[in-house]
Amino acid sequence: MSRSSRTRRTAAESRKAILDAAESRFLAGGPASLRLQEIAEEVGVSHPTILHHFGSREGLVRAVVERALETLEVDLLRALAEPEVERIDVSALLDRILDTLDARGQARMLAWLALSGPAEPGGRGAPRRLLGAIAELVHARRGASRAGPGEPPGYDDTRFTVMLAALALLGDALLGDAIRSSIGLGDDPDSARRFRVWLARLLVGHLGGAHDDGAKR
Repeated sequence: MSRSSRTRRTAAESRKAILDAAESRFLAGGPASLRLQEIAEEVGVSHPTILHHFGSREGLVRAVVERALETLEVDLLRALAEPEVERIDVSALLDRILDTLDARGQARMLAWLALSGPAEPGGRGAPRRLLGAIAELVHARRGASRAGPGEPPGYDDTRFTVMLAALALLGDALLGDAIRSSIGLGDDPDSARRFRVWLARLLVGHLGGAHDDGAKR
């Protein structure tokens, strides 16, 4: 590719274009599909330009992962940090999370991260930090809003509830249509929404109660 064929961009525009191209390739073929020379040709920059912005292929993978998860993380933590628990519409929050997982391809990216293991750049750190922060916020809310006698729920109970929600939403984003079809709901266009309403009711009901799970922290 000749230098004249390259597009003039600011540093920020160039970085964004590289990340956009890399994210598309990541979602299509996983981290192994990120080849710097091919991305450089697609975007219209030089190979050294990518190295200038990201340092290495591993740095680019890490940047793709961090950007892909940022929207979901900000959205979730902002909603959970609302000053009043009652202001959080859990069903709407689940809808928003699932829309983000679908629209930005984050469900597939999270699946790649989980399957690739810690050997891949980015590893499992980002999802662990996100879910850990969510569990801490939710558990603090449970303690602050709890009323009445009885032992408070243990931290494991909160973590397992967050884990259940994460698995349900990730599974829905990746396999929801196939599972609904297999269970006999394939012809029901409203079944996905009703499932999220049901899940929200289950989560709210459980988190709002007192549970003796034998694992207090």
